[in-house]
Amino acid sequence: MAALAVTEDHRRRQTAFFLIACCCAGAAPQWAEAGKSLLPGITLAFFLGGFALRTVLSHNKNSYDTSNLISFEGINNENLPVVDVLVAARDEENVINRLVQMIRNIQYPTEKLNLWIIDDGSKDRTGEILNELKKKFPQLHVLNRKRNAGGGKSGALNLALKATQGEWLLVLDADAQIQEDILKRLIPYAENGKWDAIQLRKAVVNSDKSKLTQLQAMEMAMDAVIQQGRLNSGGIVELRGNGQLLKRRIVEKCGGFNEKTVTDDLDLSFRFLVNKARIGILWDPPVQEEAVETISALWRQRQRWAEGGLQRFLDYWPQLISNKLNIHQKTDLTCFFLLQYALPVISIVDIIISSITHTIPSYFPLSIVAFSISGLAYWQGCRGESEGPNIPKPNPIRIMLAVLYLTHWFIIIPWVTIKMSLLPKKLIWVKTSHHG
Repeated sequence: MAALAVTEDHRRRQTAFFLIACCCAGAAPQWAEAGKSLLPGITLAFFLGGFALRTVLSHNKNSYDTSNLISFEGINNENLPVVDVLVAARDEENVINRLVQMIRNIQYPTEKLNLWIIDDGSKDRTGEILNELKKKFPQLHVLNRKRNAGGGKSGALNLALKATQGEWLLVLDADAQIQEDILKRLIPYAENGKWDAIQLRKAVVNSDKSKLTQLQAMEMAMDAVIQQGRLNSGGIVELRGNGQLLKRRIVEKCGGFNEKTVTDDLDLSFRFLVNKARIGILWDPPVQEEAVETISALWRQRQRWAEGGLQRFLDYWPQLISNKLNIHQKTDLTCFFLLQYALPVISIVDIIISSITHTIPSYFPLSIVAFSISGLAYWQGCRGESEGPNIPKPNPIRIMLAVLYLTHWFIIIPWVTIKMSLLPKKLIWVKTSHHG
């Protein structure tokens, strides 16, 4: 299935309809009879809160254990699949050398492992460093694109997809850090479990840099908890861009990476889903990456995530409600959509109107339940042992700060929704800076 041919005008109209619907939902309870204005918030808190609580409690790190799969002893190398590692790189002179050296140290037959780096019009020393590394690492292949070639990261990955032959694709960001035994654990797990894709838990390497990076480290742990819980309760797992193992055959069946989206990973997750491909998730080993270190960088990153996340629902909703998905998957996506995208917009409208009318916000019961369960997910993800960088240990102060930190989505989601409704979109690759 190729990427959907969706025009920007169509997306704007759909986003505007979504925005109007949320505004109506946020405003309607304020004109209800006295004593009934809280009924929608209480009802949704019961149903959506019940879904979210079941999801978090369904999480189990031990159900994704690869410790018994770390040896290829007794397996003929000829029977192992070829793995192509794909990295789209733009202006990554700070981290690209480390990444290549790390791939060289992976414990996997050299004739079965290739590294493909797409230099996407870098203006720094990325290209020069890669040319030097090619002399030392025969498995390194470098592809070059012009800076204005278009398609963003998806365009770069599609260029590599045409040149590769491997059965599996491991997509990494340039700042990724992985363990030497990653493929000795990941490939057997994927093939024994008959998965079509595996997403590794994302772990933050610079969590001790500041309070902001610490909160992002906790957020990544919480996200993995929710992902595992969704899968265990019959829902879906979504790809996260960095540290995703993909079966090449399925990627080609989906038409490659969608160059008309700002989040290739989220878009590909839905195309895998409607093609009935199975996506799994591993808690350990993780893929390690840098968290952004400034508020401005966080704002840019989260705007892109929010836009791509909402965009995929608008693009694929006819297929998401079709018989291509089972009832558990549809329920999972509906609840997630309402909590992640509808609730922030509805809540902002609700707060604005209640401040004007001097009444109690109608949806505060749902917001309280959602934030409380988020705190539980933080606690689940941050406690216990995990491989990779240390995850900040949970305590009441950290959990409270982490929950407060989540309120940034209640600003970003409404802002992005308004922007998508009114402004034409220019697809550009706004990369995250990596410091190494």
